[in-house]
Amino acid sequence: MTTTKKAAPPSERRTHLIRLAADLFAEKGFRATTVREIADAAGILSGSLYHHFDSKESIGDEILREFLDDVVGGYRSAVEGADDPRVAIEKMVRSSTAALSRHRAALTMLQNDWAYFSAQKRFAYLRTAMKEIEQTWIDQLERGKQDGHFRADLDARLVYRLLRDILWIPTSWKQSRGKSWKTDEIVDGLLRLLFEGITAR
Repeated sequence: MTTTKKAAPPSERRTHLIRLAADLFAEKGFRATTVREIADAAGILSGSLYHHFDSKESIGDEILREFLDDVVGGYRSAVEGADDPRVAIEKMVRSSTAALSRHRAALTMLQNDWAYFSAQKRFAYLRTAMKEIEQTWIDQLERGKQDGHFRADLDARLVYRLLRDILWIPTSWKQSRGKSWKTDEIVDGLLRLLFEGITAR
């Protein structure tokens, strides 16, 4: 006896295709991945994919927009009404880490194919979002310097770049015997290092 699997609702099917494409883009690179490979992974014909998206760039666009909207939205919420820059930064680190864990493939795409995306007019919003992210960090760091929370000689732009590169790496590190740190443990460790340092008091 054979059974016929019901077709997925359009929204569910579209989400599934986007997820498959994101994984392929992260693994092979956006430019190296073809529409046919995405269709093959989904078990459909290439032509069928065009019923959902008009181009490969449209798929990449949805993946990256959703990712950056999540990150920027979290940052805006973190600083809204925050009087203490340290509290704002703690919220930014936690929201950023959570967003990055939800969009690992998108982050890999952005890192691996930034030169391509940033040169395309349709992806101009990437630079706008990255500038807002950077300015949000710098604003909070400068506020902390002015009100005495942070050292007066702090180079806000340099600190941002260092923290960005730390945050934008995988948060599933393995210990030597295969034990993993949980994401919250990594974030807590980063915040202690950032605000307390490693020098004994």
